[in-house]
Amino acid sequence: MTGVERTDVLVVGSGFGGAIAAYHLAAGGAGVVILERGPWLETEEFEHDYKLGSSYTRIFDFTVGDGMNVLGGNCVGGGSVIYFAAMPRAPRFVFERQGGIGRRMWPASISRDTLDPWYDRVAESIPVSTQGWEDVSYPGGLWAAACDHSGRTANPVPVAIDNDTCVKCNWMMAGCRFGAKRSLLTNYLPAAVAHGASVRPLHEVQRITRNDDGGYRVHYDVIDGEDYRIRGESGAIDARIVVLAAGAGATPVILQRSEPELGPMPHAVGRYFSGNGERLVTAVMNEERVRDVLGLEREDGTAYEAFHIGKGPCVANWDRLDGSLPEFTRYSLEQLYFPPGLGTILAQVPGGLAQGTGPSWFGASKKEMLKRWKSWLIIFEMIEDSNEGVFGPPPPTGNAVRISQQMLGRGTLRYDPSPSTLRAWAQADAEAKEILERDGLGHAEAWSNDVVGAYTVHPLASCRIGDDPATSALDDRHELRGHPGIFVTDGAAVPGALTVNPAMTIAALAERAVPGIVEAARERGVQVRYGAPAPDGGTSGRRGVAHLVGRR
Repeated sequence: MTGVERTDVLVVGSGFGGAIAAYHLAAGGAGVVILERGPWLETEEFEHDYKLGSSYTRIFDFTVGDGMNVLGGNCVGGGSVIYFAAMPRAPRFVFERQGGIGRRMWPASISRDTLDPWYDRVAESIPVSTQGWEDVSYPGGLWAAACDHSGRTANPVPVAIDNDTCVKCNWMMAGCRFGAKRSLLTNYLPAAVAHGASVRPLHEVQRITRNDDGGYRVHYDVIDGEDYRIRGESGAIDARIVVLAAGAGATPVILQRSEPELGPMPHAVGRYFSGNGERLVTAVMNEERVRDVLGLEREDGTAYEAFHIGKGPCVANWDRLDGSLPEFTRYSLEQLYFPPGLGTILAQVPGGLAQGTGPSWFGASKKEMLKRWKSWLIIFEMIEDSNEGVFGPPPPTGNAVRISQQMLGRGTLRYDPSPSTLRAWAQADAEAKEILERDGLGHAEAWSNDVVGAYTVHPLASCRIGDDPATSALDDRHELRGHPGIFVTDGAAVPGALTVNPAMTIAALAERAVPGIVEAARERGVQVRYGAPAPDGGTSGRRGVAHLVGRR
């Protein structure tokens, strides 16, 4: 173990929760160190292939659980590097949800109205635009036309993309080589570094201990850049404040492993996990019916065959995002490009379940389906789940037992969907199928949990905020109950499923948490202030929240 370093603030993770906190604290004058488990890749290092050892396998973390699998970012910039840049705000009803506990999950201090100024701060720092139909990819247009044909509405999704720079290569999930996606590598992180923050890639945090002076010691291992199973030297850094933002699949594991030395954790640490209610439906579209029924045709004369052309989610159906509807019947249906790999393997052959033959994810029928991959259309469902996930005892190191050189690990998360969650999925499945199959447009099938369980690319709620200590790990300013000076600002803090892509909400909550972190740091002797502009110098967002933070 190397000598112990010291800093004012230690941030674990460099995704939305970590980068936003790091920027504001560094800009406010605090010494900030960011420990990131994954590598730090420059724009030109993002590769357009899926080979082992490429950027694609290096920047992802796929953790297999029991009934739930989690796909997340593993690089400097975290999920912002691999996300599809969809940035909608959560519907108003989300903040009144009761979930599986029978009472409001969110703290009383947070509603859509009180969070809107913080959403505005994010939109100023990560420019978010509402796309016009001219920006929409062909698959997005096909989904919009299918929705219209079935009497539904369709909406272009707000995105953090420079549409003038985007070349519509559809490799967004492997990192943007063209600088069009406004990941954290283009705003908060370089601004944090400019203010003196130190980013340490390939540093995996294992546990936290408490020092005699009330501060904390964060223990880490250095990870090999090619084989993530190989660990190099260990080290530790002392800090007055610790901000955990390692992701909802890793933050609770760090706290669980810290408990023997740090002391008892709140009951909710590692419980109430939500997969944001996510599920995929894959359709094979009938080219002739697409032309005849919807009147669509590309410049080369084909009706569709454009599954791979364009970019990530462009168009969503939000008809069911109606606050007057009962909980567990509200959801969104969003066109999505899920690239080859896991998506190709687990897509179900349409008709197998209806015929009683079970999930058809391999065999002759699957081979025939793969021949028509250009005619696929994938719909991403986001329902309201019941926060059923629970983490078991932590593995010896990391968030999972590494199975392969990169990307793949076996975790301790168990997820047993409740009847409410299963009914919600079934309802969303049926509507997506009805839209996609009307008048013979195509044949659709939802991915089945029977193959490998559920899956999520947006893990949430494993250390959530709330007013009730029995069901929340954090108070409403994101401080860990019973452990002053430790804050959680990533998706783990979000109380439950949002029915839309969560990046904008995670970022807004992180922005909202910063004044409280600054206050706690000052109480611990750190010379820091709150009030930095947006990373590009904009101040309108700062003025918009001034009345919410007082003189901090």
